[in-house]
Amino acid sequence: MPIVTIIPSGKTREAESGTRILDILIESGENIGHKCDGKASCGTCHIFCPRRAKALSKTERLENERLDAVVGVGSKSRLACQAKIGSENVTVEL
Repeated sequence: MPIVTIIPSGKTREAESGTRILDILIESGENIGHKCDGKASCGTCHIFCPRRAKALSKTERLENERLDAVVGVGSKSRLACQAKIGSENVTVEL
């Protein structure tokens, strides 16, 4: 199973492919916003994932539209409620 590393806490967690990053963060006790309960309508779960290839699911249209409205977005930005674990280890920066 892929391993998720959470920055800045340094926590690591094994996760099954297809698991949402948001679920992993909540289960790990991380303080992550998610006002819309994972519907990609608020942007409060904005995270950075430095390595994206096979580590995460592809960004869909709805997520891209929401990210366009979030301040501080970069090329490695994702919404934790939409990004799912792929087949490789991934680092998530809060």
